[in-house]
Amino acid sequence: MTTAAVSGTTISEWSERNSHQRQQREEQPPELAASGTTASDSSESINSEWSSHQRQQCNPSLLIDYEHENGDHHYILIDAGKNFKEQVLRWFIRYKIPQLDAIILTHEHADAVLGLDEIRGVQPYNPYNNIEPTPIYVNQFTMDSVSVKFPYLVEKKLKEGQELRRVAQLDWKIIENSCERPFNVAGLQFTPLPVMHGEDYESLGFLFGKNSKVAYVSDVSRFPEDTEYAISSNGGGQLDLLILDTLYKKGPHNTHFCLPESLEAVKRIQPKRALFVGMTHEFEHYRDNKELADWSK
Repeated sequence: MTTAAVSGTTISEWSERNSHQRQQREEQPPELAASGTTASDSSESINSEWSSHQRQQCNPSLLIDYEHENGDHHYILIDAGKNFKEQVLRWFIRYKIPQLDAIILTHEHADAVLGLDEIRGVQPYNPYNNIEPTPIYVNQFTMDSVSVKFPYLVEKKLKEGQELRRVAQLDWKIIENSCERPFNVAGLQFTPLPVMHGEDYESLGFLFGKNSKVAYVSDVSRFPEDTEYAISSNGGGQLDLLILDTLYKKGPHNTHFCLPESLEAVKRIQPKRALFVGMTHEFEHYRDNKELADWSK
């Protein structure tokens, strides 16, 4: 089943409107909940007077609840940034998420990986730490960077004389930066979507879903031609939902889409529905959602 929650209310409203249609499908698309939706600094600026609950957001992240035909659920997380612990306390408890079955990383910046140490908090407790590791899917560049940031999370076995520590148990799996190299996670296929995150840096988005096609692109300044074709209505087929990076109301910015670029991308890609993440505190939840609704008519 594919429902989504990116800004807490915006996507959940979309989920409710489509609930009857989803119940009629034999193969349920995955449910989504975005545990974070704001920019890399993760909340309103320290000198900002904006303090409403709708702006108290965390780093962009997406939680996917994939229900198999036999009724089993698998929970897949895209990105574990600096606020991952807060996201767990805020959203995992609210949605009664019992565990994480897999993790996918878009890139190796702090807002995508610095919560990896906290993964142990959602893994089964065992005093000897001999638990089944959680699969985590990354490209080679991210793997190399995480190995420096968290060497103890990538070690395969203890060195002589090294004491056992309770750390997150992860099974690292390398994926490629190519729309032509999809990979399977817990029975759900993901297609990497390479995008530019500044002209000197490549990040990944992901396309997934069976009956409902969802593209998640949290950090982008430019779509390469092949990537945009893969998710466009006149290319790979119309998306049911595009979740897209939008940093400022006005741009440009060298490493992120701002609202004008995001709206232009929506016009080109033509998804059935689009939702924006990664916003700074200058966005006002209710006012700007109304403006976007008026724009999309």
